[in-house]
Amino acid sequence: MDIELLKKKVESLKNKTKGLNILYVEDEAGLREKASHFLNKIFENVETASNGAEALEKYVSNSYDIVLTDMLMPVMNGLELIQNIRRHSDKQEIIVLSADTDSEILSKCIQLGVTGYLIKPIDFNQVLTVLDQSVDKLNAFRENEIYRTKLESLVNERTQKVLLLQNEQASNYDHVIRSLVKMIEGRDTYTGGHSERVALYSQKIAEAMGYTQEECDLIYQAGILHDIGKITTPDAILLKPGKLSKNEYSLIKNHVSAGYDILSEVPMYSKFVDIIHAHHEHYDGSGYPRFLKGDEIPMAARIMAVADAFDAMTTGRIYKSRKTSAEAISELKELSGVWYDPTVIESALNVLQAFDIVEDISQEPTSEIDYERFAYFYKDPLTHLYNHDYLDFVLRKSKDRDEKICLHLINIKNFTSYNQKHGWSEGDVLLTNFSTYLESEFSNFQIFRIFGDDFALLNTVHQEIDIDKINALPLLSENDLYCEYNHIDLPKTEIISYKDLQSYSPNANDWKKNYSDRLDSPM
Repeated sequence: MDIELLKKKVESLKNKTKGLNILYVEDEAGLREKASHFLNKIFENVETASNGAEALEKYVSNSYDIVLTDMLMPVMNGLELIQNIRRHSDKQEIIVLSADTDSEILSKCIQLGVTGYLIKPIDFNQVLTVLDQSVDKLNAFRENEIYRTKLESLVNERTQKVLLLQNEQASNYDHVIRSLVKMIEGRDTYTGGHSERVALYSQKIAEAMGYTQEECDLIYQAGILHDIGKITTPDAILLKPGKLSKNEYSLIKNHVSAGYDILSEVPMYSKFVDIIHAHHEHYDGSGYPRFLKGDEIPMAARIMAVADAFDAMTTGRIYKSRKTSAEAISELKELSGVWYDPTVIESALNVLQAFDIVEDISQEPTSEIDYERFAYFYKDPLTHLYNHDYLDFVLRKSKDRDEKICLHLINIKNFTSYNQKHGWSEGDVLLTNFSTYLESEFSNFQIFRIFGDDFALLNTVHQEIDIDKINALPLLSENDLYCEYNHIDLPKTEIISYKDLQSYSPNANDWKKNYSDRLDSPM
C-alpha cells in the first residue's frame, strides 16, 4: 500500500480515538514492540501484555476499549483469554491478530463474537480497517448514550448509525463464515465451487416454484453454507479420492449436524440452520440425520437436496465418471417420490436442463502439490510406494489422454520360500529394502507395488532396465532370490487395470493365496 495513503489513514483514525485506549497481547517481543509502536501513533494510551494470563490480570484491574490479541501464546492462549473476558463483558471489542488458521479456533471465535480475525503476517492496512470499524462502533455507542440523556432529538439518527455498525459486524461474521467455506473447498479439488453451484441451482428452482425474492435469496445463502460442517471432517476422509468405506461414510454424514451446531450459535444464521440440518433427508424417510420424511422436511431443504444431488452426479470422481446433465436428470426422475419431493422434481427438471455443466470439474489433481496430496491416499503402507489402486488411476488416465507410457514389471522369484524360511516379518524387511533400492536407482520412474512381491515401474519415455544388475544385489543373490523382468509398451495393449497384468506376473495367483494364508496364520 502507498506509504502516504497509509499515513493519511493513520491520521484519520487518530482523530477519532480521543479518550480510547487499547490492550495489545503478543508473546513475540520483536513483533510486540513493532506493533505497539504503530498503535501509539493512533491511540493516546497503548498497553501491552506478553501472554493471556498477564493480559487478563491487566484487564480485570483496568478498563480497555479494545483488546487486540494473538492466539498462540504460552501460559494462557488467546482463545482462553477471550473466553475469560466474555465472562466480564459480552460487549468488549476484541480483535484477533494471529498466524493460527485452525478452522475450529476460527469457529469458536465467531461464536464468542470477535469483531475481526486478521491473519499474520501483519497487514497494517487491514488492521487499520478493522480498528476503524471498532472505533466507529465505540464512538457511536458512546455518543448514543450522551444524546439519549441530553439530546433526544438526535436519538433516531444515532440509532441508525449504530444499526449500520451492527450490520457491518454481521458482514464481518459473514466474511469469516465464507472464508471457512473457501477453506473447506480449498482442501479438495472436487468440492471447489460445489457450494456456489448448489446455492445457484437451489435459488433458480425456488424461483421456478414461485417463491418470493426474499425466500429465494434465503435458500441461496443456505446453499453457500450447506457444507460448513465439513470443517470438522478429518482430511483422511474428506480428501480421500476413492470410494468411502461404510465407516468413513458414517463419519462424513456427521457434517450435517456439525454445520447445524456451528451456525445455530450465531443469531444472524437462525433463518436457515433448519434448511442446512435437513438437506440430506429423503422424501421417504431414508435420509439422515433425523430420518424426516415428506412434509416433515422443510421445503427449502427438499429443494436443496435435489440441487446437491444434481451437482454431485455431474461432477467427475476418481472412482465414478460424471454423468451428463440428461443422465443426472433421468436419475432424479427415477427417484421422484422416493428420495425427492415430486413437486420439486417437476420444477427442477426444466431449470437444471438450462444449465451448461462445466465439464472440467473433476477430482483429479492439477498441480504437483495436488498430485502428491492425492497420491498420499494411494501409498502402500509397508513400502510407501504407490499401490495398485493408484496404478489403475494412472493407467486409465494415460488411456483417456492417449499418453505414451512404458511399463516395466519386476517379479521377485522364490520369495514364498524366503517367507517360509525366515518368516513374514523378515520378508517385510526385505521388501522394504528392495523398494528403497528401486526408488534410489529409478528416481525418474513412478514405482508401484502390486501382487505383494511384484513391482511396476512407469515412465513416459523408454528406458532400458538392467535386470542383471538388479539380480546382482546382495539383498537378492545372498538369499537365493532373483527377479524376472517384462517390458510392456502400454499404447499397444488394452491394459487399463493392474488386474490385466496378472498374465505377465506368475506370482499374482500365489500372492493371493499366500496373503490369505498370512491373514489366517497366528502372529
